[in-house]
Amino acid sequence: MATIRDVAERAGVSVSTVSHVINGTRRVSRETQERVQAAMTALHYQPNRLARSLRSRRTQTLGVLLPNSANPFFAQVLLGIEAAGYDHGYNVILGNANDDPRRELAYLDILLSKQVDGVVLVSTGAYGAALDFLMAHDAPVVMVDRSPGEAYDSFQIDTVFVENTRGGVLATEYLLRLGHRAIGCISGPSLLTSSAERVIGYRQALIEAGVGVDETLIVAGDFQHESGYRACRELLARPSPPTALFVCNDLMAVGALCAAHEAGLRVPEDISIVGFDDIPLASFSVPRLTTVAQPARQLGARAVALLVSRLKDRQLPARHERLPVHLVERDSCQRYKGRELL
Repeated sequence: MATIRDVAERAGVSVSTVSHVINGTRRVSRETQERVQAAMTALHYQPNRLARSLRSRRTQTLGVLLPNSANPFFAQVLLGIEAAGYDHGYNVILGNANDDPRRELAYLDILLSKQVDGVVLVSTGAYGAALDFLMAHDAPVVMVDRSPGEAYDSFQIDTVFVENTRGGVLATEYLLRLGHRAIGCISGPSLLTSSAERVIGYRQALIEAGVGVDETLIVAGDFQHESGYRACRELLARPSPPTALFVCNDLMAVGALCAAHEAGLRVPEDISIVGFDDIPLASFSVPRLTTVAQPARQLGARAVALLVSRLKDRQLPARHERLPVHLVERDSCQRYKGRELL
């Protein structure tokens, strides 16, 4: 392996000059920089990253903890994180909590033992335990799609969300414009900020339209296919089933599509369904799913940008960003024609 001395000799400069070019610790003329870079390329020289991290106390790695990496939405968020991390010169170490709060804490311990510079956290919902652990270790953290809660207002925890409440309003208003009044809602876990806010938007739209909220038409799921299937079956078994559904994520909406088909209903002729996320599968379901699109990759990219700036200045005040959502109309909704469902 080529050494820094070999690079210096080939470029005709001192070892300290090569070090300054690599680390950016002193101004070096452009001509000298180009000679050093050319020598490094010719010799296939790779700086000793371990030695550099020991000197700088930085590893140029970011820890990422997802609640469930099998969820296509979180896969898209991760793509945004990885791309932005690469652009900023950081490697990414991934942990998958598999929706288990205990596993979430175990992975946080692993990530910090790897001396990651900071953590992008999409929590399972066990905010308190995870954040207490990170705060105890003075670890910079950005939360995505989740809120740390008022108890952590005094800490410098940056967050990136989408306009979840607005998305719930958009989906429900769309169904109302189509003439639906008995609109069911399949929510996610109530502890999760994203789910709670989407249900708030659903309620808000119904109240503002003068329809009122029928609490029996709200059934909780867990953001997985199976729970959407079960919740839809439960709603369709009612004496007066809904004519439309707002489902708080696309995976559950796909489960609801399956349940409706098994019940002998046609979508959208007999029941309309709107999802939330706009995962790639939404464009290839049958029928293609109308949904509220959120910018998953941008969420990941913004999280990295906030974390990198936090690493440069730990005294920055907490930043809280909200990214916009929009409705994507496809084939799973139709104007209500007064038909009886069952």
